[in-house]
Amino acid sequence: MAATIQLNSVIMCPNCGFQKEEEMPTDACQYFYECESCKARLKPLAGDCCVFCSYGTVKCPPIQQGTSCCG
Repeated sequence: MAATIQLNSVIMCPNCGFQKEEEMPTDACQYFYECESCKARLKPLAGDCCVFCSYGTVKCPPIQQGTSCCG
């Protein structure tokens, strides 16, 4: 039985601390994210494939499934 994939993650801006729940794409990486509060443009930290893996409460769906998000 496969584990349930979570599609929502709360992203927290490292610059201002603003948090927002977002729905993650299941078929692509989200490399950039703009904070609604301070307008900072976030990108993944070294070693992470997307902004959800770096700043989210839940890793992206491909990583949850044990595969690579960007190939």
